[in-house]
Amino acid sequence: MAPPSAFPAFIVVSALDARLAFTGHRHHGSMSPLIIGHRGAPAYLPEHTESSYRLAIRQGADLVEPDVVPTRDGVLLVRHEPQLASTTDIAEHPEFADRRRDTDWFAEDFTWAELQRLRAVERIPQLRLTSAAHSGEEVILRLRDLVRIVAEESEVCGRHCGLVIELKHDARCLTLGFDFVDLLAQELDGLWHLESLRDLRIESFEASALDRLREAGFPGTRILLVAAAEEVLPGEEGPERLTAAGLDDAAKRFDGISVRASLLDAPLVTAAHARGLEVFTYTLRAEDEFLPPAYLGRPEDYWRAIIATGVDGVFADAPDRVRALLEREDRV
Repeated sequence: MAPPSAFPAFIVVSALDARLAFTGHRHHGSMSPLIIGHRGAPAYLPEHTESSYRLAIRQGADLVEPDVVPTRDGVLLVRHEPQLASTTDIAEHPEFADRRRDTDWFAEDFTWAELQRLRAVERIPQLRLTSAAHSGEEVILRLRDLVRIVAEESEVCGRHCGLVIELKHDARCLTLGFDFVDLLAQELDGLWHLESLRDLRIESFEASALDRLREAGFPGTRILLVAAAEEVLPGEEGPERLTAAGLDDAAKRFDGISVRASLLDAPLVTAAHARGLEVFTYTLRAEDEFLPPAYLGRPEDYWRAIIATGVDGVFADAPDRVRALLEREDRV
């Protein structure tokens, strides 16, 4: 892996510098949180596609979030999970039929060259008919491609957009012989001059991955994802991280936390901010299937309650709707 000195000085910033810069965003003329295009703009176009990411930036996203998993040859593939059946047309490729394991195909069983034959499809077509109409239109991406796409679209739009890269799943990758520290260094080599990496954030549900990035002096700020209790997988972070002791430890090791919206409240945000931590939350979605019972049919009221906690950033599937809400709130 390239040593820290190999990276441009503008991106090798201290955690304190990053936190001060983030706080400034919330207090220079607006108390609005950052909008993070969650896998692009998947309310409208299939997640993790070039058009979805470009749309998110045009809709006002300040950051976009790709998930990454490794291929057999160590390329970081932009996919939500290593399983490929629900988000690609791999089942329509007879040449890959014998690669199926149990009920799915896995990214680590394919080279990047092979995966370039696939097309992206809508993951939840029964809920997102507009997006599903575009299934099969686009190739899938690697992280290196996306960094360039974000830089290009940001320049076209005349506004900066950065990246929040989610690492999926660290312990599993280590058993396969992959270390995200090395994979990220390899994937991003030669791209550090691009503006899209200027305020890079890297997130994971697994603290060990972020610890290794810190120990390696890898650029960017580190965000620890925290799942609701019923969602926590072995080795991942759950609600116990949000206790006073858990936040104290997080402040020593990471730059921020990102919590499931059901875990978010104003006292948590206040406690995290008191320790110098950024606070993100996921995910703002409009469909009733993703809303609490008290907010069915009223997604904007739910989003307004989330924003009122003082959270620093929100992941959103429809960045334009959240941007419009924030602009209305700023005018009040």
